[in-house]
Amino acid sequence: MAAPDKNLPDYERLGISDRKTPIGPLLAIATVASVLGIALGLLIDWFPIAASEQAGPIDTLWDVLIICSVPVFVLVSTVVLYSVYRFRQRPGEEDKDGPPIHGNTRLEIIWTTIPAVMMLALCVYAYVVLRDIEDAPAKGTKTLNVRVVGEQFTWTFFYKGGDGKDVASPQLYLPKGTPVKFTIQSKDVIHDFWVPAFRLKIDAVPGIDTSYRVTPNREGRYPVVCAELCGLGHAVMRQTAVVMPPADFDAWLTKKASGDEGAAGGGTAAGAAPGETDGKTLFTGVQPSCGSCHTLADAGTTAEVGPNLGESLKGKDEAYIRESIVDPGAKLAEGFQNLMPPTYGETLDPAEVDALVEYLLEQAKG
Repeated sequence: MAAPDKNLPDYERLGISDRKTPIGPLLAIATVASVLGIALGLLIDWFPIAASEQAGPIDTLWDVLIICSVPVFVLVSTVVLYSVYRFRQRPGEEDKDGPPIHGNTRLEIIWTTIPAVMMLALCVYAYVVLRDIEDAPAKGTKTLNVRVVGEQFTWTFFYKGGDGKDVASPQLYLPKGTPVKFTIQSKDVIHDFWVPAFRLKIDAVPGIDTSYRVTPNREGRYPVVCAELCGLGHAVMRQTAVVMPPADFDAWLTKKASGDEGAAGGGTAAGAAPGETDGKTLFTGVQPSCGSCHTLADAGTTAEVGPNLGESLKGKDEAYIRESIVDPGAKLAEGFQNLMPPTYGETLDPAEVDALVEYLLEQAKG
């Protein structure tokens, strides 16, 4: 068999058709797909409602990333799909090797330089956004300091009372419009403190204090979650951040510091009236919720992280139930590990503990 003439053009020597690649139609398809992809990416609500001043720049950064990344994805996909179709193996070519075509140096420089410049620009922009949202407020601006302590499987929030002593709360209460500095700590393993509505999160690392700043700007109740797998009870490590008017926050902190657990203090259940100590409401509403781990027919809960209380509490007395709340590791139901936070005795006031014990005692007798 005669060797191919090396003087022939590559496409004839290698048996490739002389049809030119339809650059124009491919670019048109890629452009239309890019526009549609960008529009769809900007229309989708990727995040929950924004509730902090820092959320705006972060959401804008996300939109910029969408605008820059969608055309790149579409262009690469278009070239790959076209190449798969255009240079596919045809019948009779099963034993042929691929043509040793030399690359296009100019094209390689272009497609290396443009993404590199784009990545550098995006990194600089992201750095500027990060520096801006981490800047300390202007000198003289009042800042609220909150110490956040994570442990399996709960968060506890510490404020400074008027006398300088720590005031602990199982729920996060914040004044609207006031800069807040969170100092995050962990008692056991790595957790991650995250309020999605604030758009910021950071790890809680044993032995290390981490921190970030945020300024809540929308009143409401927002989930507080752990974003780092921290054990079997990770999924139930959820509490609530309540953003309220500054005057209401000051009143709450004053009452909390004085030991008056009335308005929203202590472990009051979400949605409960001030000072309410209804056991059933506490069971389903206090955070972390008892119902998020236990099945109890009367409360309408079906979780299976912990034992079914409708069965495991039958025949148990008041002392056993109280101990199970304030010292959950003292006695364990057979087949279960202790995943219950040990802080209920501190974060629930005595009247709430009594109400919860009374409610569960009724279920045990029933």
